[in-house]
Amino acid sequence: MIKEIITYPNKLLRTKSKDVEKFDAELHTLLDDMFETMIAKDGVGLAAIQISVPLNILIMCLPDENNVQSHENSLEAINPKITFKEGVITYTEGCLSVPDVHEDIKRSQKIVVEYCDRNGEKHSMEAEDFLAVVWQHEIDHLLGHLFIEKLSVLKRKKFEKEWKKKLKEEKNKK
Repeated sequence: MIKEIITYPNKLLRTKSKDVEKFDAELHTLLDDMFETMIAKDGVGLAAIQISVPLNILIMCLPDENNVQSHENSLEAINPKITFKEGVITYTEGCLSVPDVHEDIKRSQKIVVEYCDRNGEKHSMEAEDFLAVVWQHEIDHLLGHLFIEKLSVLKRKKFEKEWKKKLKEEKNKK
């Protein structure tokens, strides 16, 4: 089922998510709904908090060489933790919770992440470049942070001004 994605400045996006303790059918349904929502909204990653569920769950699916995102190629991560970071990469990021905004963000170029799958089995993954960026972006959500927080003071002020104007225009349309 496609869920509603909450958008900035919704206070829930600032919530630190809680670890998952039960790996059951309810969790599996949530993961399936998250995948369906992410694909419907043209995303490559989605944290549970973005659909108002404050649990340490994220899903990601990078497009293949034919630009297709399949459920088989998706990665589900429960209770993820970054255990190693190295290097710096700048990547133009966007976010389903901050629609139509794209900014250059600095992140670690290479990371190692430990996480559980939908059945509670532990995994470790090394990620570089774009995959590392997606991991870090989604884990930031689980910690209550948005990519716009990484902007310089000047760019952040500009963003806030433009965002308020956009929200006001949307409100006036209704």
